[in-house]
Amino acid sequence: MSTDPDPRLDTIVAALRAVEEQLRDAAYDALRDRVDGDDAAAATERRLLQARRAVERALRALGAGPDELVE
Repeated sequence: MSTDPDPRLDTIVAALRAVEEQLRDAAYDALRDRVDGDDAAAATERRLLQARRAVERALRALGAGPDELVE
């Protein structure tokens, strides 16, 4: 986790990890829909991936290193 002594940051990091996982799962679902011919799913997938990258940047800013992003 983070090296910051503030336990609130650990709570936020855990919440962001949960959101990142939800975004990843939703992006995979959109990708599957896209492969099945749903043209609108491409835009949804792009938005979800953009949001996921933003959450990953937030995790890094809070001290969660790259190794800690993968569970």
